[in-house]
Amino acid sequence: MKHIAVLMGGISAEREISLSSGRAIADALASKGYRVTPVDVQREDFPIPTALDAAFIALHGTYGEDGGVQQYLAANGIRFTGSDAASSRAAFDKIASKRCFEQYGVNTARYEVLRRGQPRTLPLPVVVKPPRQGSSIGLAKVMEEGAWATAMENALVHDEEVLVEAFIPGRELTVGIVGDEVLPIVEIRAPDGYYDYRAKYTKGATEYLCPAPIDETSTRLVQAIAWKTFEALKASGLGRVDVRLTDDGEPFVLELNSIPGFTETSLLPKAAKAVGISFADLCDKIIRQALAP
Repeated sequence: MKHIAVLMGGISAEREISLSSGRAIADALASKGYRVTPVDVQREDFPIPTALDAAFIALHGTYGEDGGVQQYLAANGIRFTGSDAASSRAAFDKIASKRCFEQYGVNTARYEVLRRGQPRTLPLPVVVKPPRQGSSIGLAKVMEEGAWATAMENALVHDEEVLVEAFIPGRELTVGIVGDEVLPIVEIRAPDGYYDYRAKYTKGATEYLCPAPIDETSTRLVQAIAWKTFEALKASGLGRVDVRLTDDGEPFVLELNSIPGFTETSLLPKAAKAVGISFADLCDKIIRQALAP
């Protein structure tokens, strides 16, 4: 019986979401016959259970997706799920991701990086994002000049730099990847086409369609750019790539989530279910990758 620690909670603004993911993963792995130790991570040098075979990382945000916990586990000789520390850092930092996309020819929205007091050069509408936060925390879509200053101030609460992107109108899509398998596309239909924190976590606010009702050519194109993103960031194990698809069929990559939400109703499990992979089997598949020699 393999001994698996499920790391959950954490020290980021996404702690409660992570606890939900971790509990669901722990139950699923236990149902598959693993010896499971849930670990509520409350500090960076958290105690690691003894005689451990691997860790399933269910930490979102800071010290989960930014490479911190991956570096800590690697230094202690512990196998873990998902990408290594360097890849996790590049995926979590939206500015680093943008530069990687440019280097590898991954189509992405025009952007600029601003600090307090610097003028915006991109025309409205734009999307304002703290570069090192998840779950759309601090994110705002700015449609008119009167909303610009508030959006910047809210983003600057989280970071001294702010990523400002040209807003791409179109369909909101996300593509899950597990191992080397690209899963069916999920279309996200949020209120007013705006998938912010409220739309993500308010029950019934957003509609999810999987497989996404888009034509075969667009499906192949979006799945291909998702895989290209995964490779460009040197990701491994699992991830979820967020994409905007314009009305004329051009995909723009927004970001890669290296540790996406992991409750039974989260988007990656939804996509897996569409190809007959149950939640428990998905968790088993991911931990087996971490245990492989």
